Amino acid sequence: MTQAILQDGYVVAITALLPLIAAMVLTQKNPYSALVMRGILGAVAALVYLLFGAADVALTEALVGTMLSVTLYAIAVRSSMTLRMGVLEKTEGLQNSDNQNQPKQTQYKTLLSNVRQLLRSHHLQVKPVPYPSTAALKEALKTKEIHAICTPVPGKDTYRLSIRVPKLYDIIKAHLPGEDIVLISRVTVPPASLPVIDSLYPSSSEVQP
Repeated sequence: MTQAILQDGYVVAITALLPLIAAMVLTQKNPYSALVMRGILGAVAALVYLLFGAADVALTEALVGTMLSVTLYAIAVRSSMTLRMGVLEKTEGLQNSDNQNQPKQTQYKTLLSNVRQLLRSHHLQVKPVPYPSTAALKEALKTKEIHAICTPVPGKDTYRLSIRVPKLYDIIKAHLPGEDIVLISRVTVPPASLPVIDSLYPSSSEVQP
């Protein structure tokens, strides 16, 4: 039976698609495109199993190898490809305030929009996470609940974006050089002009080798 099936050219052609699609999965830069290609790979594999008479294996591949795995991967990618940016609750509520805070509102929205547009090209999304106080922001950043914090600069109508992930900092700083963006590290002392995160991490002299 197997020999008879192999004599059909379309079966050979379908089987030859497997390594081709697998190579396409490995070369995709967009993780969501890779998930789509992974789903197609599973569907083709299930079809090949079915043509060879292995209906039970084909059903398993279709349900587990294709539907379930792709769904779980999609959830994992969705949660991991997000920049969680901590902000003060009053920052998120500026749109409900009077005209006195209009410059701050405009600057905050501009910074957020620029960061979102930049990271969208890297298949990342930005999710502002409000916190009630600066102390809560410090703790969230220290425990790695968030990747960055956006805080108002004292005495100015501008905002500073402080990032703890070096790769994200390199991407954002390189494309938004005009914005006030700093990198927070466990082995460096935060700038004295940044009271929100001052003394968040120990200095290099305090870090034991």
